[in-house]
Amino acid sequence: MAVNNPYIWGTGRRKTSTARVRIKPGTGKFLVNGREFDAFFVTDDTRRAAQQPLVVTETRNNFDIWANVAGGGITGQAGAVSLGVARALRRENENFDRLLREHGLLTRDSREVERKKYGRHKARRSTQFSKR
Repeated sequence: MAVNNPYIWGTGRRKTSTARVRIKPGTGKFLVNGREFDAFFVTDDTRRAAQQPLVVTETRNNFDIWANVAGGGITGQAGAVSLGVARALRRENENFDRLLREHGLLTRDSREVERKKYGRHKARRSTQFSKR
């Protein structure tokens, strides 16, 4: 028996952040971890990054969006929400695929922090050479 679920899901990851995003047709309400979008993402850069799929597809006020995001910092969380929203929009309307892909919004950014190695100060920084 099929359950009539009005939500479309999308999962996004960036660095160590993971976002689970639900969208459904609505009036443009955007909640992140139960808080208003503008209260959660306080800088313009993070707001722009998280909203970019909606701006590109011109659907900012067409969907209600709920995002649960955990892990990482605020920049990684904004990137994870962006990817989750883009994937959900693509599942909702296949025609958005080409547009989102052209703007690089469906590609998972695989860059992560390189681990620190023993014998070094950081991941790659070695000790200072002393001639004498």
